[in-house]
Amino acid sequence: MTDLQTFAEKVIGNVEKVIVGKREAIELTLINLFCQGHLLIEDVPGVGKTMLARSLAGSLGCTLSRIQFTPDMLPSDVTGVSIFNQVSREFEFRAGPIMSQVVLADEINRATPKTQAALLEAMQEQQVTVDGITHPLPQPFMVLATQNPIEYEGTFPLPEAQLDRFLLRITLGYPSAADEIRVLESQSIQHPVETLKPVAAAEDVLKAQRDVKQIFVADLIKKYIVDLTRQTREQGDVYLGASPRGSLALFRASRARAAIQGRDFVLPDDVKGLVPACLGHRLILGPAARLQDLNTTTVLEEIMDKVPVPGADLVYSQAR
Repeated sequence: MTDLQTFAEKVIGNVEKVIVGKREAIELTLINLFCQGHLLIEDVPGVGKTMLARSLAGSLGCTLSRIQFTPDMLPSDVTGVSIFNQVSREFEFRAGPIMSQVVLADEINRATPKTQAALLEAMQEQQVTVDGITHPLPQPFMVLATQNPIEYEGTFPLPEAQLDRFLLRITLGYPSAADEIRVLESQSIQHPVETLKPVAAAEDVLKAQRDVKQIFVADLIKKYIVDLTRQTREQGDVYLGASPRGSLALFRASRARAAIQGRDFVLPDDVKGLVPACLGHRLILGPAARLQDLNTTTVLEEIMDKVPVPGADLVYSQAR
């Protein structure tokens, strides 16, 4: 899996020219892309959410469209519309911004639930249907949605059905003082994203997505993934635990993480390192947990401490 590791390092290094000091977030974004998933970035304004999408698309030579969600946006503003052509006397499909390889859904929680739901078919089925006609989406396809924390004014919390369709949810956070100085210096004359050159092509991404599916996952690792997910349904502080889609997300993301690190098999550390990003947004905490100021990260840490980790010797023996 050295080819995948080399490919990932090239892309990560290129994106780091724009996104300074956030290697882990960039790796998670690439893991999401390798798994053909969709990414939700939840953070405060101004920390580089939009720039991450632009620099990723620019590094891969993929088409990028940006949808700025607002409360008055309609579903047709996302998917596109059919317009009657007076010359040909036929209806023509005018594609919306969803018809792109990387779609930046900016501030998705500022749109109404009806407009948010317009993304569901595209994210799950890789297609859109307008006036009864289905249109396939270009490949590779990824929705990278950003949202500000829900306590900000003028936002509509995403429904659970849509949250569950995001493979990962991440945060970028504020940069360190040294990294913030580097940001000032890098943008003193020109923004580095304007001069970013692609280091790969869309065909390379499609090949990487196929190769990731060949990563070996031992039976003990599969059981560990299922045990972690099932424990979220039995935890007393959790009102609604992760569904089997959460197990699949953890399974797929673990293979991509192993590939990025140059391995052709998954280790327990791959799974543990992805639990917060894969399962955190799939849990609904009960009233008692909210009264105790517990969050999903704390609950998931308790679950990881409780579920036994597979023995390393058995994992390695099955990997060989």
